[in-house]
Amino acid sequence: MTSFDTPENAGHGALLTIDLGVLAANWRLLRQRAGTEASAVVKANAYGIGIEPAVTALTSAGCKTFFVAHLSEAVRARAVAPEATIYVLNGLAPETGGTFAEHDLSPVLGSHEELLEWAGFRQSGARVRPAALHVDTAMNRLGLWPGEGLDLAREKSGVIAAAGIGLVMSHFASSEVVDDPANARQIAAFAEIAAAFPGVPASLLNSSGHFLPNCPSYQLTRPGYALYGGNPTPGKPNPMRPVVGLEARIIQLREVEAGTQVGYNGTWTAKGRRKLATISLGYADGYPRNGSWTDRSQGGSALVGGVRCPFVGTVSMDLIIVDVSDAPADAAVRGAPVTLIGGELDLETVGAGAKTIGYEILTSLGRRHARRYVGL
Repeated sequence: MTSFDTPENAGHGALLTIDLGVLAANWRLLRQRAGTEASAVVKANAYGIGIEPAVTALTSAGCKTFFVAHLSEAVRARAVAPEATIYVLNGLAPETGGTFAEHDLSPVLGSHEELLEWAGFRQSGARVRPAALHVDTAMNRLGLWPGEGLDLAREKSGVIAAAGIGLVMSHFASSEVVDDPANARQIAAFAEIAAAFPGVPASLLNSSGHFLPNCPSYQLTRPGYALYGGNPTPGKPNPMRPVVGLEARIIQLREVEAGTQVGYNGTWTAKGRRKLATISLGYADGYPRNGSWTDRSQGGSALVGGVRCPFVGTVSMDLIIVDVSDAPADAAVRGAPVTLIGGELDLETVGAGAKTIGYEILTSLGRRHARRYVGL
């Protein structure tokens, strides 16, 4: 019996297994490492695994604070976490204060315009939770300049007081590179910012920040990728456990002779007699087209009966061809599952094979997969 042999999975080409127990365990590990409160970043549909099940599992584990990118994501999180603090990282879009108030949400404010609008909204009598203030210490992406943040902090009244700031935060640019001098500069810059807001909780650590030496945890950390099993310490053993596994079904097999071209535009040519399996998964399911394996470049692979087998030809919309010549004969049969994520094919390996990063693999996980939640 394969993992597809259930009525709810039978109509799908691929099966995504998500272990919510491991998700919760990864969060507890990071909280313990930081020695302070850990939030959870659940943007991008909780990195592809689903906001609602992820937030529910993490809330049950004790998580009280969540970060999302968009207001629409925050509304979804609020529906399953009625007591949580939920921050919207992309800030306050114009004229959205009413939605923040209606759903008891908090914007992460990163500009004077946002500060002024939010302060005015609060002063109009709206009952809202405290907002967060984002100070940019390296990224040049979102947030106030450090000097602007310090100037505002020195005001004993004014827009900061009117905005009701309950958290001050910044974001690392290179925390996964331990010896990058930018880290020390950011740590120093944020220390000055945090000190300028006495009594206001501060947050700096992202996933990799938990593993930076000599970096204070402050009152709140913001892990994301590591929660879902991504390696926050590239080049070193992964301290996190894998949360997701992806299998696809073999739908056809054939043998080809040397010189046979395979896939769109014949980009891969057999160098000898090969056994090929076509699997029911493609870029419409979130597997990047850059995972194609051609005569000129290597690409992704699958595990078939525990043996790593390379893709051949172009990753197409619904299908990938895999060279299963070296796989056990009883594993390379019609209807059998092959592993796309799992075992030695961890997120970093899959990302490298698709010429991208594990983050993109996770957040691209397709909607066509059957989804099986386990662990809770």
